[in-house]
Amino acid sequence: MKTYIATGVALGAVLMAPSTASAATAPELSGAAVYAGAGNQLSRYDGGRWSTLAKTGDMPQFAASPDGRKAAWVTSDGRLQVRQGGRTTTIVSGLQGGTPCLTPVWSADSTDVAYTEHGTTIMAVKADGSGAPRELGRSRGVCHLAWSANGRYVAGYTGEADALYRLDVKSGKAVRAKGVKLVTHLQSLSPNGRSAVVEFPRNADTLGDGSWPTFYKPVVVDMVTGKRVPLKVKGTPLGALYLADGRLVVRVSGKEHNTLVVLDGEGNELQRIAEPAKAKKQALLQVLP
Repeated sequence: MKTYIATGVALGAVLMAPSTASAATAPELSGAAVYAGAGNQLSRYDGGRWSTLAKTGDMPQFAASPDGRKAAWVTSDGRLQVRQGGRTTTIVSGLQGGTPCLTPVWSADSTDVAYTEHGTTIMAVKADGSGAPRELGRSRGVCHLAWSANGRYVAGYTGEADALYRLDVKSGKAVRAKGVKLVTHLQSLSPNGRSAVVEFPRNADTLGDGSWPTFYKPVVVDMVTGKRVPLKVKGTPLGALYLADGRLVVRVSGKEHNTLVVLDGEGNELQRIAEPAKAKKQALLQVLP
C-alpha cells in the first residue's frame, strides 16, 4: 500500500570496516533493550526487569532513544511529543499525524530528535525543548528515518516505497541510494552512514501500510554501490540494527525466545544473548550498550 504525504509529496564484503577494531574491543552487551508491544507501549528491559518507557497512543509513529531512557512520537493530531524523566512534553506541533511511516529518529547521543515537516523537509530539535527547530535538509526519503552515529546522514524511504534516500545534513542534499527498488522498512544506518539495514518486500503487492514491523527479514545494503552484504548467522533473522561502535546486532528466531547475535565489522560473531521470553512477539527498537 502506498503512503501519501501532504503537500503533494508521497511519502563490500564487510558490514562496516572502519569500526572493526572498536567493535571487537567493546564491552559485551548485557541484553538490555527497548521493545514495542501491544497498544504501542514502549518498554525497557534491563537487569532482568521490565519498565514502561512510554505509551504512545493510537499511532505507531514512535522512536526510542539509543540510551533507552527517552521516547519520541508523533500523535494522530500532529504533535511531536517526548517522554523523559517521567514527563511527556510537546516539542513541536502542526506536523502530519496519522501516517504510520512518518517516524521520528533520535541522534546517537539521545539529545536531539529529527522528524519530517511539510512533506519533504527534515528538521531536528533538542529533546528538552531548548532552542528552535533547525532544518537539516530536504529529501523524498521521509519514512522510518534513521540517523547515522557520526551525525552526518539521515536516511528514509519514500511514501511510494520505491526508493531510499540519504540526506547529507552538512550539505543539505539528498541522494538516492543504489540497489533499492522496493523497500518497506529502514531500521538503522552504520555509524559512517554508508550502509543501511532495510527490508525488501517480495513484490509491489506486499508493501503494507508503513507501520513499524514487529519482525522483518533484514538486508544490509551499501547505499553507495548498491551491494547487499550477507548476514553470517545461523537461523532465521527477524531484524537487525547497528550500534554506535559499528557492531551489528541480528535478531534470530527461536522456539521459546529469540536470540540477539552480535557481529563485528567484518561480520564475525562476537556474542549471543537470549532475549526474555516476554519479548518474543514484540518489536526490537534499541539494543543498549
